[in-house]
Amino acid sequence: MKKILLLCSAGMSTSIVVKKMLESAEKRGIPVEIKAVGLEMFQENLDKYDTFLLGPQVKFRKDELNKIAQGVGKKVEVINMMDYGMMKGDKILDFALSLIEE
Repeated sequence: MKKILLLCSAGMSTSIVVKKMLESAEKRGIPVEIKAVGLEMFQENLDKYDTFLLGPQVKFRKDELNKIAQGVGKKVEVINMMDYGMMKGDKILDFALSLIEE
């Protein structure tokens, strides 16, 4: 099972994105665990998830968090702003899965 963690500042819109991603995964029969938490929870979740996606509103933290994640062979990327704004769970899910498979 692939594990994806979304990181954001407040979590309101990101929780909707998680719901859309889970709906897409279920329709396609893809076993995943997807959650959203605040940025301050990154370190304690580093060993529990396969990849990390940042909400566009916190993209300024990407380089800092990606350096930490790369130290344990993982990635941090920013969700495409248009996909995030339009709540395209299927596209965001595909993006996250591509990061794990690389």
